[in-house]
Amino acid sequence: MVFVTGGTGFLGAYIIKHLVGKGIPVRALHRNSAPPFFISDAIFKKVEWVQGDVLDVTVLHEALQGAAGVIHAAALVSYQPADRRRMFQTNVDGTANVVNAAIENNIDRFVHISSIAALGRSGKSEKVTEDRKWEDNKSNTQYGITKHLAEMEVWRGFAEGLHGVILNPSMILGFGDWNQSSGTLFKSVYEEFPFYTTGINGFVGVDDVAEAAVQFLQSGVHQKRFIVNGDNWSFQDVFNAIADAFGVKRPRMRATPLMGELAWRSARLKAFFTNKKPVLSKETARVAQAETRYDNTALLQALPQFSFTPLEQVIKEACAQYLQALKEGKLK
Repeated sequence: MVFVTGGTGFLGAYIIKHLVGKGIPVRALHRNSAPPFFISDAIFKKVEWVQGDVLDVTVLHEALQGAAGVIHAAALVSYQPADRRRMFQTNVDGTANVVNAAIENNIDRFVHISSIAALGRSGKSEKVTEDRKWEDNKSNTQYGITKHLAEMEVWRGFAEGLHGVILNPSMILGFGDWNQSSGTLFKSVYEEFPFYTTGINGFVGVDDVAEAAVQFLQSGVHQKRFIVNGDNWSFQDVFNAIADAFGVKRPRMRATPLMGELAWRSARLKAFFTNKKPVLSKETARVAQAETRYDNTALLQALPQFSFTPLEQVIKEACAQYLQALKEGKLK
């Protein structure tokens, strides 16, 4: 039996789908959230659900009893300053709690879902590998800092006898709730948001990340980290591919760095008066302008049978699913 945290989140739900699809018994942690609409109810009915969160050490200890492996996917992703404290609690303290519970329950395998954000950013055009050393600088996001500190807890767990790996996915794309996380890219393009940036980033399909997590869970690889990245594309190319798949107009106006700075300040001011979270932050505006490429060589060498889905195919399939969900009234 495999224990999954963050089971009702975007990636966590797909991880459960892949585990169940392979006939692996799953126990998963959830809060009060309902199962996501983008995964079949038939899959979630096969899961043993445990109510609680990663800050409840008692629930974690009991939930891990009898588990052979853990995939820790629970995390708070936010680029808003107001969420900084909650991010530190969930991402850092929560990870420490899961690691401790895994050690106490003699868990055989541990897969920690981190992020490329935990590798840090330099603000320069570069290609990043797993050997990248964390450096404190202004280019790092608060989310990235919390994921870096969370990794430190996992490395500590490895030093104390836990066996497993750390995975660093790039920006994950796929069919989900387009009001959250990377799903907002699809919604913005569908609504014909006119601006694009020429920054370059790593992108990967959600099914590929889920499959990689399950394969590493079943592997003998230990005390290593792996970048999980399908392709390095410009944001402009991603936006254009989404627009073409939706059959809508491509973004046509380039957002310069100066425009990005003005845009996030405007979004913050608007949020102040509407009492809603801004759709853009200083951190996301700057990430969209950066040119960072990620190397997936280490993962492909560790998992010789694994292959990434071409990003164009990921986008086309996701857009078709979004359109179907709109037709069925599942999206707003």
